[in-house]
Amino acid sequence: MEGEQKVADPEDTPAWAARKLLRAARAGTLATSAEGQPFASLVTPACAPDLSILLLLSDLSEHTRHLRADPRCAVMVAGAPDDLNPQTAPRVTVTGLAEVVDDPTLKARWLTAHPYAALYADFGDFHLWRVQPKAALFVGGFARAHRLKQSDLTPDPEAVAALSAAEADVMTHCNADHADAMTELAHAAGGTGDGWRMVAADVDGVSLALGEQVVRFAWSAPVADADGVRKELIRALRKVRA
Repeated sequence: MEGEQKVADPEDTPAWAARKLLRAARAGTLATSAEGQPFASLVTPACAPDLSILLLLSDLSEHTRHLRADPRCAVMVAGAPDDLNPQTAPRVTVTGLAEVVDDPTLKARWLTAHPYAALYADFGDFHLWRVQPKAALFVGGFARAHRLKQSDLTPDPEAVAALSAAEADVMTHCNADHADAMTELAHAAGGTGDGWRMVAADVDGVSLALGEQVVRFAWSAPVADADGVRKELIRALRKVRA
């Protein structure tokens, strides 16, 4: 699973490592509170193009009741450890405010990361929530903690807009004309099988899917437009094929 990949590299800056970890995560912990009592629960996050965290939550859940009373929350996601010591795993905790969003585009975005959820995503008691990051704590492994500001995490808005406008064309072109390359990238990211397709593209990388398998392939650095995506795909394929 994508959230199990080790996406932090010792050469990454803390902010870039945190961004990649958030984009790749498919499971995490949501922390809320009720009348001063902390509460933690398992959630399945995805990221919007601007790196805000998307959560599909049931109205019947305890954490949803908490968020409706107090939108302050935290979300933690983690990668894979270097060895048997769990403390070597990279992880990031994001704090922010949660809000319900009625946006079919963002809901579709969440479903590209969690295609299995199509069975219940349209149930009346499920709603999409968005957490806008305000600050974060990134831990790159044992005793490697870094505090991050909102500005450290937020992608360039102009780049986000440019990629959002070009995303559909990028995916259509890559899936129609470079299908084998998509499978190569998916295999490099830990996927198995043939017939992978690009299902999302953003300033930090792409998501690829085959059935209910979803993997994340990160760029070497954030890109600003569709030409940046093209250059990163060429770079990535050269590295994969070397």
